[in-house]
Amino acid sequence: MSAGARVRPHPAAEPCTCGYPTLLRARARALAARSRQEPLLHNGHLLAASSLLSAGLGSLFWVLATRSYSAAEVGRSYTALSATMFLSTLGSLNLGDALVRFVPTAGRRTRSLVLRCYLVAATGSALVAVAFLLLVPVVAPALGELRRPVLAVAFVAATAGYAVFVLQDGALTGVRRAGWVLGENTLFAVAKAGLLALCAALAVGTGILVSWAAALVLAIAATNLVLFRSAVPAHQAAPAADTGGPRPPERIARWAGADYLGNLFTFAGTTVLPLMVLDRLGADGSAYYSLAYVIASTLYVAAFSMGHSLVVEGTRDPARLAEHARRLLRHSTLLVTAAALPIAAAAPWILGLFGPDYATRGSTALRLMALSAIPNTVPNVVLQIARVRRALPWMVGIRLAFAATVVALTAALLPPFGLTGIGAAWLIAECAIALPLLAALPRLLAPAPASGRPRPEEEPT
Repeated sequence: MSAGARVRPHPAAEPCTCGYPTLLRARARALAARSRQEPLLHNGHLLAASSLLSAGLGSLFWVLATRSYSAAEVGRSYTALSATMFLSTLGSLNLGDALVRFVPTAGRRTRSLVLRCYLVAATGSALVAVAFLLLVPVVAPALGELRRPVLAVAFVAATAGYAVFVLQDGALTGVRRAGWVLGENTLFAVAKAGLLALCAALAVGTGILVSWAAALVLAIAATNLVLFRSAVPAHQAAPAADTGGPRPPERIARWAGADYLGNLFTFAGTTVLPLMVLDRLGADGSAYYSLAYVIASTLYVAAFSMGHSLVVEGTRDPARLAEHARRLLRHSTLLVTAAALPIAAAAPWILGLFGPDYATRGSTALRLMALSAIPNTVPNVVLQIARVRRALPWMVGIRLAFAATVVALTAALLPPFGLTGIGAAWLIAECAIALPLLAALPRLLAPAPASGRPRPEEEPT
């Protein structure tokens, strides 16, 4: 080859003539295809989307209610439905999360496991609802109307029904049908909004309660028809989803009891804080804090919902638990950060939609609480690891530690700093829990000892 000859570059080295927009679209399609092929992330995204959609459409339902009914009727209905959901949570014994943990390896026992959990949760919720009605004159005199025979029966049935509604999400998640969880919650939200509009047009006095209950029945019937006619039979027929050994009920009961206790600590912490704000800052301060909490808590709920995917995949394939946990930690941290930073930056404008006082008084608290969701991804992933391995002390201890820390910090920071103090308490508490857990994560994800003897929390169910 002569010195003056021109060397033509290799085709792979030539500049791309397709343009950056085309490259970006191709990369996005490739990432979406990869996500669909990876059940951990694909199902995690669907579960997070279901949580966010439920929160958004649930808010729309109450916006429609305020435009169609008086403030007094909205207040009574909201209180009654809140009581229904709270009592259902107490009575269902957290068996929905137990289904997420144990259905993936239940195999041919899946149908009986789901039905037994339905029965226990519905019965427990109904009994708690009956006890509540007996105590209404003492604990909630404003709801005395619920003691009328027809309304009392409907209230107990709705409480038991809502327990089944929550458990079916766990069953669908356990059989890797996260898309149906999204569809079910969309059906419930759209149906109750449409029925509310119909009740308002027909001037039904109890339209809020009627529309909610009718949509609940529709969602339960449609979901369980699909669950037991399609998803459960397919899951039972899959050999990989069956451990083949007996599953003592007491082991499920111990797991559910520990998880239930941990949830009670979380609930106690989030319940005590508004009372502390109300006592120190009055009703106005409580309103500013509550709205900031509702907005920031959506980040927590979305991350926790994604964590259910780790429980399912880690239970199905324990050998890949460490790999899945690291991937979910990276992925959920990136997603939560991408959502939390814009919320923190736009806090005054977001709260300004509800009034100038909300923006003035609550913006700093919202910023800090939104940022606290970023370190929360660490204890969230560790909690899901503990759920897979049935490490009961960890399942309780993580949530107890956070509840105690955030309440103690709020007691110290609320008096001198007001709502900024409670926002700082959230952020400091999450960092205080996340940093040692992050340092301990390699040890928590270490494989079983070389002797081959499984760890106590990893023994076959």
